[in-house]
Amino acid sequence: MPLCFNNKNHAPPFLQTFPLGLGDGQLYAWTDGLKRKDWHNYESIQKDAMRTGKGEHGKPYPLMEDDRDDSAYRENGFNILVSNNIALERSLPDIRHPNCKHKVYLEKLPNTSIIIPFHNEGWTSLLRTIYSIINRTPDILIAEIILVDDFSDRGKIQWFKIVTM
Repeated sequence: MPLCFNNKNHAPPFLQTFPLGLGDGQLYAWTDGLKRKDWHNYESIQKDAMRTGKGEHGKPYPLMEDDRDDSAYRENGFNILVSNNIALERSLPDIRHPNCKHKVYLEKLPNTSIIIPFHNEGWTSLLRTIYSIINRTPDILIAEIILVDDFSDRGKIQWFKIVTM
């Protein structure tokens, strides 16, 4: 549990203080003795860097004349035909600030439930989101992924099963 300080002057100099985002104007610091861990999966990052193909690394998908379909844009807000041709486990560029790429975090973190609400979502984009979460988050940190169908009228997701991690 973080300690709370009214301002930086009250915190001992060896503690790194930070706002917790509670809107209370307080600064917080992690107590001494808590171990840190580098949670990055460098093997996976390296494999992603080697990937090639359409849409890899967030690069534009080369549209052919057959891929141009205005109804795909109207129905989904994006070209679902292109989405269907991009790998479900595609690589993405790391757009974090350089200082964030080597941060270490607490070794013991709580796991979390990830809730994804959707309405008439294109299945490939929904699956790509799920794959991204699973592939880029340590297993121990995911308690569950919950998909909430917000009254879609295009059909039900018959092929999902409840899976525990």
